[in-house]
Amino acid sequence: MTTYGDIPARRILAALLGLLVLAGLAACGTDRDRDRDVGDDGGSAGVRTQGGADDPAAPAVEEYLDEVWPEGAPGTVVAARGAASVTCSGRGPADPGAGTRARCDTVYDIASMTKQFTAAAVVKLQTEGRLRVSDPLSRHLDGVPADKRGITLHHLLTHTAGLPESLGDDYDPVSRAELVSGAFAAPLQSPPGERHAYSNTGYSLLAAVVEEASGTDYESYLADHLFGPAGMTGTGYVLPAWDARRIAVEYDRRGRPQGTPLDHPWADDGPYWNLRGNGGMLSTARDMLRWHRALLGDRVLGEQARKLLFKRYVPEGGGAESFYGYGWSLLDLDGAPVATHDGGNEWSSGRVARFLDDGTLVFWISNAATRAGEWDLPALDRELTTGIAERVRERA
Repeated sequence: MTTYGDIPARRILAALLGLLVLAGLAACGTDRDRDRDVGDDGGSAGVRTQGGADDPAAPAVEEYLDEVWPEGAPGTVVAARGAASVTCSGRGPADPGAGTRARCDTVYDIASMTKQFTAAAVVKLQTEGRLRVSDPLSRHLDGVPADKRGITLHHLLTHTAGLPESLGDDYDPVSRAELVSGAFAAPLQSPPGERHAYSNTGYSLLAAVVEEASGTDYESYLADHLFGPAGMTGTGYVLPAWDARRIAVEYDRRGRPQGTPLDHPWADDGPYWNLRGNGGMLSTARDMLRWHRALLGDRVLGEQARKLLFKRYVPEGGGAESFYGYGWSLLDLDGAPVATHDGGNEWSSGRVARFLDDGTLVFWISNAATRAGEWDLPALDRELTTGIAERVRERA
């Protein structure tokens, strides 16, 4: 897997009795809950969806998941071929305590997969003439110190600014001003542009740039210029009208509930700034499918703008076979070009992968990614992603 850059030391919420969790798991059962309604509601990229229950790849994908997905592990998986959905299934409980099953519209924390939205917002602002990715950071934020005046937006987008990975815990009550001043005060790990080093701090600075360039707050800009045009009704921090029953409860490796993402310390308008822009976005498998469709057409970004996201700018570390674009890792799997990104914390994990040659999509997410002695979904990441993709692609 690509680096889990957003894993912090998080504060542990009060644990409930493990016996209650186990009872909830038994009550929910472990059978899959396939959502046959994976069609679009007309608000996405304007492509009529097909596939789903009638797609020839659907049985193969579901049979594969029945074999590989660990029994009892909760999560949701969606696969598509181009704009056509193949299948979407919830597997296991979204909340064992409440007996709620995972479904295609279950809301999860997608963690560092948030970065693709921040990068798309920056590219969108460039198409609107409000910034350029070649701009120095000082063009948009005041007070940039001398050692950081060489940092450009491109450096931030590609993790080559030389900034530290993070400035503290995701849930520390850090304001935008404190995040910016902390980033400016932090010693550079390397000169800007010299090497790739994953930095959540850099993407939080990009969220601040989005606000300055757009004249509105970060989430509102994404909602109006990315999510709305893509038809994504279940993605955001606080702006969606969340139904609490749809939000997955996260569980640690010992089976103890950690609450939903909204139960953790946040500001009134979303996560604090150690997390904002680089992670913490809530979304659903259905909306990630809509986002994939939007990136196949021009509804959100034109062709030249989309190419900026998926260009292989820098290797991801010494000897890496993958490269970083803008908010995406780029690599080849069995000779096919793939844009992908993972995300996770101590409790949840997932990945989105888009095959750029034929538009195959694989997205999986879990709210209890690891259970000690029982399952470890991050360890199955590559197997899951390639296995699902192979069954979609070979039945095209």
